[in-house]
Amino acid sequence: MKHLGIFILGALLLASCATNKRAAYIQQVQTDIPTAIEQDYQIRIKPLDRLTVTINSKDPELAAPFNAASSYNSLNGLSSYSSSSNGNLQILTVDKEGKIQLPIIGEIDCDGLTRNELAKKIENTIRENGMVHDPIVIIQFADVKFSVLGEVARPGQFSITKDRISLFDALAMAGDLTIYGQRENVALIREENGMRTVHYFDLKNPDILTSPYFYLQQDDVVYVTPNKYKAQAGEINQNRSFYISLVSVAVSVATLLVTITR
Repeated sequence: MKHLGIFILGALLLASCATNKRAAYIQQVQTDIPTAIEQDYQIRIKPLDRLTVTINSKDPELAAPFNAASSYNSLNGLSSYSSSSNGNLQILTVDKEGKIQLPIIGEIDCDGLTRNELAKKIENTIRENGMVHDPIVIIQFADVKFSVLGEVARPGQFSITKDRISLFDALAMAGDLTIYGQRENVALIREENGMRTVHYFDLKNPDILTSPYFYLQQDDVVYVTPNKYKAQAGEINQNRSFYISLVSVAVSVATLLVTITR
């Protein structure tokens, strides 16, 4: 009995270690060795993105027309402007050619630029045309989102609130993987330059930290595939429902037959 108890305890410990190894992220990483980070990574503007553009100056009256929403008066054929308040910022949609239309300034090409690069480009345009000598431009994404689906605690669509959100940030926002999620088979679906690509991650592999797909872009979809235990559980539940229905029908038929033969 003593040897049997030791054997059972050893088996339980081995099973526990195997379970931890299947569930842990970033295994066998070399500690105290720094990993290079892509310091310059920022989300870049794409066609159909929606942006808010705010132009400020030490003289608010000079900056006001740049933040105005224009409207056309059919009676006199003139355009009129109304100032945008902080609570009602103008939202501009990048067209399919990667350009936006700004009041006074006109058309600006912004495809592939970061928020800071676009802000500098607008500032230089205003300054070079002698419109305002001290413009300060603030660019924000209006509704940039990504999605997390599959075996996570809270699947859904999430807003990108900063220029650098990693895959682990996305999974954390979705409540992390469930026990049924495959750590070694997480898919990232991305649309870029008119092409759709699918990249698979192994969350246990430390190489994930240097992957060019580690940081998310707008409209990315992260999908966590279910493991075999999830499929088995689904099949068991489906079979259970079928057999319960079958037993219910059999009981109903038997009850009917007894009632008729009486």
